[in-house]
Amino acid sequence: MKIYKKKTEIIETIINEKNILIIQDLDGVCIPLVQDPLKREINKEYLEDVSRLKGKFAVLTCGEHEGRRGVNRLVERALESKKIAKEKGLYLPGLAACGVEFQDRFSNLSHPGLKDNEIDFLAKVPKMMRSMLNNELNNYLPNLSKSSKNKLINVAVCDTRFTPTLNFNEIFNYVKNDFEKVKDLQTIMEKIMNTILEDSITHGLKNSFHLHLMPNLGIKEGKEIMKCATKTDFGTTDIQFIIKGALKEAGLLLILNEYISKKTGVYPFGKNFNVRNAPKTIKNLITLCTDKIPSDQMPLLVGVGDTVTSIKDSKANRWLRGGSDRGFLTLIQKLGESYKKKNKVIFVNSCNDQVIRPKVNGTDLKGISDPNDYLKFDMVINDGPEEYVEWFKQLASYF
Repeated sequence: MKIYKKKTEIIETIINEKNILIIQDLDGVCIPLVQDPLKREINKEYLEDVSRLKGKFAVLTCGEHEGRRGVNRLVERALESKKIAKEKGLYLPGLAACGVEFQDRFSNLSHPGLKDNEIDFLAKVPKMMRSMLNNELNNYLPNLSKSSKNKLINVAVCDTRFTPTLNFNEIFNYVKNDFEKVKDLQTIMEKIMNTILEDSITHGLKNSFHLHLMPNLGIKEGKEIMKCATKTDFGTTDIQFIIKGALKEAGLLLILNEYISKKTGVYPFGKNFNVRNAPKTIKNLITLCTDKIPSDQMPLLVGVGDTVTSIKDSKANRWLRGGSDRGFLTLIQKLGESYKKKNKVIFVNSCNDQVIRPKVNGTDLKGISDPNDYLKFDMVINDGPEEYVEWFKQLASYF
């Protein structure tokens, strides 16, 4: 594996290409991870740097743009003005909610592929989460005071519009000295979300939703695999209730579809293309690209993410590989090979004192990658979002 030691090498590759597109995750990349998502912060100068790249940049995130928990609120707080964000186009353009919430840099929104009855059911999910979590904590942590329990529930239930989520970081932290209890709580988290998924089926929405575990260990029989807690790693901390088919690798093609249409006036995959009618495998996504996008229209792609996992299953003697960023980063790497372009994949160490995750230490990729892993990183940002924002500032200065 080649890791660029000089960050300027990646920058030189990017600025020497006229047709480029940077596709970047948010939380853990340019936004430091925190136990309470409502306390996230984004760097003001970073927002101004993004605006320099204009059409050459898009986000691809499982978070959301709008709502009280949306990244748009972080943008407005950083700028201390909603008016400035709107007038100067300082919102982060791209695809959120894992693929179903698209916006431009002026926060003009669309929801490709969503149906009204699905939106209606999603609106009920946070209340269901709260009720079930309240019951589970009463049973599992009976000595917890009512005020402490309500505080944990308020942090854990993320009432986002299209991706309602259980985030157990703060609950795990409450029992952090006992990783067996953390594993029990992971089971509770999964039980709650599976119950809601089953309820959606009784409402006639059998093929509408699925559960996205962050981080995960890949997919088995159509379901994402829980990453169980160990003494050094919480493992799966969040479970999102999301639209079926809302995967980042499919979202990458939606972004490409929009990007090329702005350049050429033609949508290569059709104007109504979305993550739900996109191919379901990386192989077929690549085929669609090579069939519909000529080489001179395909930009050099730079993918940036932080959630990639790999763990050895000793019993089966195989590697379990997952993480919400793995799919789109792998697709970027494979598209580079197919189009003979110097696509780049950047990994950001997002582990910190609030959210414990595996991190790259020199050449040690334990928990993230393995010797047989196809996905290779061109650069590792060792010191997290703060260092990435500094690197991005240097890149933006050329535009």
